[in-house]
Amino acid sequence: MSVSLTMPIRKVAVLGAGVMGAQIAAHLSNAGIDTVLFDLPAATGNPNAISLKALDNLKKLKPAPLMSASRIDGIVPANYGSDLALLADCDLVIEAIAERLDWKADLYAKIAPHLAAHAILASNTSGLSIEALAANVPAALQSRFCGIHFFNPPRYMYLVELIATKGCQPDTLDALETFLTLRLGKGVVRAKDSPNFIANRIGVFSMLATIEHAKNFGIRFDVVDDLTGPRLGRPKSATFRTADVVGLDTFAHVVKTMTDTLQADPWHALFKSPEWLEQLIAAGALGQKTRQGIFKKVGKDVLMLDPSTGQYIAGGQKASDEVKALLKNTDFAAKVASLRASNLPEAQFLWACLRDVWHYIAVQLEHIADNARDVDFAIRWGFGWEQGPFEMWQAAGWQTIAAAINEDIAAGKTLSSTPLPAWVMARDGVHTPAGSLNAVTQELVGRSTLPVYERQLYPPTVLGEAEPNFGDTIYENDSVRMWMPPSNLTTAGVPVLSFKTKAHCVGANVLAGIQESIKIAEQYHPGLVIWHATAPFSVGADLMSMGPAFMSGDFAALERMVFEFQKTSQAIKYAKVPVVGAAQGYAFGGGCEFLMHCARVVAHVETYIGLVEVGVGLLPAGGGCKEFALRASRLARNGNILEVLKDYYLAMAMAKVGTSAEEGQQIGYLKESDVIVMNANELLFVAQAQVTAMAATGYRPPVRPKAFAVAGRSGAATIRAQLVNMLEGGFISKYDFHIGVQIAEIVCGGDVDAGTLVDEDWILKLERERFMGLLQKGKTQERIMHMIEFNKPLRN
Repeated sequence: MSVSLTMPIRKVAVLGAGVMGAQIAAHLSNAGIDTVLFDLPAATGNPNAISLKALDNLKKLKPAPLMSASRIDGIVPANYGSDLALLADCDLVIEAIAERLDWKADLYAKIAPHLAAHAILASNTSGLSIEALAANVPAALQSRFCGIHFFNPPRYMYLVELIATKGCQPDTLDALETFLTLRLGKGVVRAKDSPNFIANRIGVFSMLATIEHAKNFGIRFDVVDDLTGPRLGRPKSATFRTADVVGLDTFAHVVKTMTDTLQADPWHALFKSPEWLEQLIAAGALGQKTRQGIFKKVGKDVLMLDPSTGQYIAGGQKASDEVKALLKNTDFAAKVASLRASNLPEAQFLWACLRDVWHYIAVQLEHIADNARDVDFAIRWGFGWEQGPFEMWQAAGWQTIAAAINEDIAAGKTLSSTPLPAWVMARDGVHTPAGSLNAVTQELVGRSTLPVYERQLYPPTVLGEAEPNFGDTIYENDSVRMWMPPSNLTTAGVPVLSFKTKAHCVGANVLAGIQESIKIAEQYHPGLVIWHATAPFSVGADLMSMGPAFMSGDFAALERMVFEFQKTSQAIKYAKVPVVGAAQGYAFGGGCEFLMHCARVVAHVETYIGLVEVGVGLLPAGGGCKEFALRASRLARNGNILEVLKDYYLAMAMAKVGTSAEEGQQIGYLKESDVIVMNANELLFVAQAQVTAMAATGYRPPVRPKAFAVAGRSGAATIRAQLVNMLEGGFISKYDFHIGVQIAEIVCGGDVDAGTLVDEDWILKLERERFMGLLQKGKTQERIMHMIEFNKPLRN
C-alpha cells in the first residue's frame, strides 16, 4: 500500500546502534519521537547490552547529540533476537548497519514479517546503490523502501538526502520528506541513485581537486586552509582541517567508494587517497578523534604534516598579502577574474580549484540530481558553503566562466579533457525566478509544493531566484525595521520587527525602535513578532556604541542607556498586545533579557541562550536579575525563596549558556509556556500563529506586581559563602567573586531583611547601581576592551 501524507510518523525504529545509528536515534528522541534502537543480541548477559552501551556513549559524545540529558529516556534499547515484535508499532524503520549488501539483505528478510503494513523502510547508506538494496527487499516492501542519508552529526547537520527507487511510491517519499522537514527540522534534497549521492560526490571531489592542486602548485596545507575557508565563503575548517574533523578514515572510505563505483567517471584518476593520507591512517592518526591527523596540537602550538617528509612541522602560515588583497574584492566576478589573470601560484591554485568544481558539476548534474538547486543546497547544507557551486558560477558570470573553462580544457590545464555539456553554452545560468535547470529535460524545476513548505514563509533561496518580499515598512530607524509581511505570508496582520545591526546587537536606536514599534502595535495591530531572517537573535548590548561615552568617562550617558534598556524590557513585558520573540542561534545578554520579557518565545531548538555579562565584567541590567528575583519569589514553597533562586543565581554568576532551547528552558531563561520548534525556517510562521492565538483569546498583559518577597541580606550571605568555596577551589577568579557578590545582593533585594516586600523598580534600581559601579572598575574595562578586540572573554 502507499503511504498517505496524513498518516503521522509517531514511532521510529533504528536498526544498528553504531555511532551513526545511535545519533540518529538521539535526534529522533530530541524531536519527541518514540524511538527503538536495535542491534545484535549480546553473546552473554543482558541481550540488549550492545544497544545499552551505545546509549551510554551518547552521553559522552561531543558535540552533544542529545538536547538535554533526559532525552536518553525516549530511546528503548532492543535486539534482533527477542524484540522484533516491537517493530509492529513503528511507522518508520531506518536501517543504519555496516555497508555490506549481504548483511543488509539478511536483515531485511528478518524484519519484513514484523513490519506494519504502512511502515516505511529506509536505508541510511552513503556507499551502496539504493536500487541494489531494493532488489534485496521483500516484494511487499519495495513500494515503501527508499534511501535516506543523514549527515554526521545528525543533530547539527541540516542536510538529509532522500533517494527514490524505481518501485518506491511517490507518496512514501513525500511523507518522509514532510516528517524530516517538520518533525526533525531538516533540509531535504532528492538525490539520484548515484555513488555518494549529491553532497559527498561534489564535496569530496572538491577536496580531492584541492589536494591535487595544492601538490601541483606547491601550496602548504595551512595556506590551503587559509585560502579555502572563510576567504572563499566556506567554513573555518576549510579543506585539510575538515578532513581531520570528519575523520581521515571516513574520508578515505568515501574516496574508496568513488574509486570502486565511478570507474566510468572522466575524473576517475583523481579518486584515490594520497600516499601520505594512507600512511597517517595506517599509523592510527585519524584526525580530531585521535588528536592527531593532518594537524596536531602540541601545547599551544599547532603542527602540520609535511607530506614530502612525513614529519610534522610548525603550522599557522597564512596566504600571501597579494592574494588576500585580491580576495577582499566584494565583486565576485571581478575577484574570480583577478585570480585567473594573476601569475601568483596561490591565485592560480584558487582559480584551478574553482574551475574544476564548475567543470565537474556541469558534466555530472544530469547524473546526480533533478535540478541545480538541489546541488547547491546539498553543498551549502552538507559542507557549509555560503553559496553553492552553481550559485558561485552564476555570480562570477556564467558565459565568461564557461569560455574560460573551455579555454583551459583546450590548453590541457583541467583535471579532465571532457567537454562541457552543450546546454552550458546555451544558457546564462541555471537558476531563474521560474525555477532551476533540470539537465536531462532542459526544463526549469520549481520549488516543492508539499504542504509542509507553506510553513516556511521565507525559505532558503539560491542566487537567481526571485528576491524574497519582506513586505511594507511600517516604521524604521537606522537600527530596526518594523514591517508587515505580504498578505499571503501573514496571519491576521501581525507585523514583524527586525534589527538591522551587526549580529543584531542592541544600541540606543534599537531600544528606541522597540519602544516605538510596541506603541504602534498597541494602537493598530493584534501583536508584534521580533524576528530576524538570519541568526543570531542577538549577541546583546553593542559594546562598540558604548565606546565614546566609556572612553570619555561620560557615565551619566551610560546610565541613561541602561535605564532605557530596562524601560524597553518592561515595555515588551507589559505591552497591551502580545510581543513574541522568534529566536535562533545566540541570544546573549540583552538579547536573552528581551526574550525573558516576551509574552511568549518561539525558539528554534538550536538557540543558545544565556546571561553572559560576567564575561565582560558586568551583570545583567536589562531586567534579567529582576525577572529571576520575581520568578523565585512566585515559585518559592513555604517562603523558601533561596531554594528556587540559587539555580537562577548560578546561571548568571557562571554565565551559563543553554546549549539548546530545551536546556535554556530548564535553566529558566525560557518559560515552560514558550514554544520550541525543530525547523528554523518555521519560526516566523509559528510566532505569528502564537500572536494570533493569544489575540483571539483576549490577551491580557501581566499585572505589574505591587510587591513581592525577596531573600534579603541573609540569602545573599548564604550565596556569598558558596562563592567563597568556589573561589578557594579555583573555579572562579577574585574578580568573578566580586561580580558574583553584586549579583547575589541584587537578586536577594539588597540590604533588607529576608521576606521584605519590594517592587520591580526596586530591583531595577539595584541593577543599574551595581552595573554602573562595575563599569567604573579597571578590571571590567579590561574585559570589555578584550572582548571588543578579540571577541572572546577575559577572566582576569
